Amino acid sequence: MRKWGVAAGLGFAHTCVLVAVSMLVPAIWAAAVALWQWWGGNPWSWIAPFVWAAIGTFALARPVGQLFRHLVSRWTGVEIADGYRELGTVTQLSTGHWWNGYSYSKTRRDARQELWWRTRFRDPAGWRDLRFVAIAPFTVGLVAAVPLGGIALAVLVNPVLGVVVTIASSPYAWRIIVPMAALLRPPTTTARVEELTVQRADLTVTQAAELRRIERDLHDGAQARLVALGMSLATAERLLKTNPEQAVELLREARAGAAASLTELRDLVRGISPPVLTERGLVDAVRELALDCPLDASVEAELGPRPEPPIEAALYFGVAELLTNAAKHAHASRVRIRIAREGVLLVVDVEDDGRGGIAETGAGGLAGLRRRLAVFDGRLDITSPAGGPTLIRLTLPA
Repeated sequence: MRKWGVAAGLGFAHTCVLVAVSMLVPAIWAAAVALWQWWGGNPWSWIAPFVWAAIGTFALARPVGQLFRHLVSRWTGVEIADGYRELGTVTQLSTGHWWNGYSYSKTRRDARQELWWRTRFRDPAGWRDLRFVAIAPFTVGLVAAVPLGGIALAVLVNPVLGVVVTIASSPYAWRIIVPMAALLRPPTTTARVEELTVQRADLTVTQAAELRRIERDLHDGAQARLVALGMSLATAERLLKTNPEQAVELLREARAGAAASLTELRDLVRGISPPVLTERGLVDAVRELALDCPLDASVEAELGPRPEPPIEAALYFGVAELLTNAAKHAHASRVRIRIAREGVLLVVDVEDDGRGGIAETGAGGLAGLRRRLAVFDGRLDITSPAGGPTLIRLTLPA
């Protein structure tokens, strides 16, 4: 009996806390309506209460969601990760402006403020909290209010019946928070599996296209030259006794064709795995790209330990794609490449002074680059206002 009394008393305390927390958002709604009435209830401003209620609900969503997670952890021992996106970093560019991952700002404070708002509005965990606090009053609040309803029943109708309802429901009413807390959890592994499945499919398509390109290059380039080389040698062999001068000329042409075939094969191998990337690493490989680029290109690097080869290859070919775009489409004259390690991330910034206004298409090179990075959980962030400059950031986990 004593154990039941302790459970009933503790459960009643829990239900009171749940009712209070669940009703924080409805209290905002009631305050918005009361404020509207206090101002005179202008019929032409009937939308005002809804606006204020929406603002208040959005502002309270994250604190109330965190409070519910804390109660679940404290009462049941089950930890629920919030899954909030971390606020990114802002960096100062050579132009003096501040870059927050989305746009430029004149001051660091403005850059961080815009980053904060963008992160809050684009964070799925924040919208998950908002959905939860909107339905919590009608689920958690109503069920947790049953013991309090028993007290009201005891005062207004029948004391015995009211006490029985309160004592019988108190140990159980607060447990409604356990199944409802599932709405506060981050996406399950199923969603992650689906995402990886899509990425694997994209990678398979990319690999198949790359193999077709290599096959086409070999067939149309080196293979055709080698076939012509064999025919020239056979002809020279027949002419060697009857017309030595013409045979020598054919051998000279065959030697030139062999040199051209070797050059094409080297270019093909370079496109698959550049020797400088394999032997000297990402920084030197990117510097070689900058030297071969027709633009005035500069490279700043603070990479530290060398990344894994697949990461290096993804960043190398990404920089090569961006340099080609800057020279071919952006009509830029200068390009600046920055390679750095920021915590557990590798970051490559490619900034050019071109005309800007880049529009990413589903079948373009940037879309393919985004899919290439997504395989490694990487990101491609583009800032390209009309008139320039264009800053593209490649981010991969180290």
